Amino acid sequence: MNTRITLKQLETLYWIAELGTFERAAAHLCTTQSAISKRVQELERGSRIEIFDRSLRGARLTARGEQLFEVARQILELHDQIIEVQHGDSKQPRSLRIGVTELTTITWLPQLISAIKEQFANVRIFPKVDMARALFNDLEQSQLDLVIIPETFTLPEFSSIPVAKVQNYWMAKKGLVDLPGPIRHRDLAQYPVLVQGHSSGSGMYLNKWLKDRGVVFQETLVCDSMTALLGLTVAGLGVAYLPYEFCQRLEESGKLEVIETETPLPPVPYVAMYRSDRPHTFVHEIAELVKLHCDFGKSYQI
Repeated sequence: MNTRITLKQLETLYWIAELGTFERAAAHLCTTQSAISKRVQELERGSRIEIFDRSLRGARLTARGEQLFEVARQILELHDQIIEVQHGDSKQPRSLRIGVTELTTITWLPQLISAIKEQFANVRIFPKVDMARALFNDLEQSQLDLVIIPETFTLPEFSSIPVAKVQNYWMAKKGLVDLPGPIRHRDLAQYPVLVQGHSSGSGMYLNKWLKDRGVVFQETLVCDSMTALLGLTVAGLGVAYLPYEFCQRLEESGKLEVIETETPLPPVPYVAMYRSDRPHTFVHEIAELVKLHCDFGKSYQI
């Protein structure tokens, strides 16, 4: 008698392969390891394929197991598309794990969340706020569905939708810099220079741009947090590159001033990034909402 292969069994195979262990797959699917093991056994009987190499430690797929995994991935993607065709009639809740950096959180994230909930009534949103490098790593490990970060990282299996460009300027407490402008970037070296580090997407993008042009500051204060960097700059502890739209009110109030340079800093491109080698119809629609509602000049007031 043939054993029927179920969608739940294929979903189990997918997440074991993606997350690396039966334990992680069980946690992700909100079930027990014994239930996961039973589904795998049933799938192996139904497919007549030895899916995992039990001579090795961990959940290592056999060659035929890899072929079955690819088929499972395609079936799950089709299932994802079927749900979308229902036009919201399905009561099955959707989950969205979205990663954002600090600047998005304190500007337009509330507006985006409202738009997502308005369009997808049954969606459950799980946001994560972190540095761009950490968010990219989480996306690579399938711990997040979509991230909004500077366009600094990439992989062939990732899709990136451009959403905005953030213009940064050198800024300082009014009166700190007494050089007549426009000045060269390297002339700022006579003042304490505040920069973001290698965990920050904007920091990586702008620091590389400066280094490519031979601008290297010998003494810098590195702070990955943009809001902390802003606070240090307002306190008069140095010169920093900051997103102008967000800081414009501080310039207008006289707390900060723009330091004019001969060559402007390049705008930092931001993207909505997701894995295109996973079921992604729903996530792509979210990325389009991100593009529509992105506004880094917005200051959210509680």
